[in-house]
Amino acid sequence: MKAFLAAATAMVVITVAAPFALNQIGFSAEQATSGPAVRLD
Repeated sequence: MKAFLAAATAMVVITVAAPFALNQIGFSAEQATSGPAVRLD
């Protein structure tokens, strides 16, 4: 049971932290999928 709770906690932490970490290093869906002719406001 301890292993399951640890895995579930890790999953939640990773899910919540991943978008913030990716934005900090400059990798966002906007930058990855848009070309130079696209203006995103």
